[in-house]
Amino acid sequence: MSHFLRARVVLLLVGVLAGAACSPQKTKAPDPAAVLQSVPAANPAKYQSISDMRKWRNPYLLVRADGIALLDPADSAEIVLKPEEVLATLARLPSSAWPYGRVVAVAESGAASSESDHVAIRRNKGIVGGVLAGAHVAVDWVPSG
Repeated sequence: MSHFLRARVVLLLVGVLAGAACSPQKTKAPDPAAVLQSVPAANPAKYQSISDMRKWRNPYLLVRADGIALLDPADSAEIVLKPEEVLATLARLPSSAWPYGRVVAVAESGAASSESDHVAIRRNKGIVGGVLAGAHVAVDWVPSG
């Protein structure tokens, strides 16, 4: 290899390496379970006496046949999520959404119209329960109503 060709190869490699060093690095999104660990542990003394769920201030999930609904108390809206989206959605909530600590209320939807809906609700309940337990988020199972 000639000296001139070697110099061009070296310059080309330096350019490629410099370009790679200057290109924006893709930052990995933080793990939702790790983000949720920044929320203090559940404090049962703050929520055990709540009998009227309209007074519940932490996240409230409703297990449905078509997914998991996060109830938005501001406008009584339901934001339907896939079970695998629940943790990431909870992790994006502000710290003010967790006055009782790291606990969510979860109820089954009473709107199962068929046996397949009942099966889907049971499946989604199991999935969300496991996902929350794996992230060390306490679950306050409440009767559907």
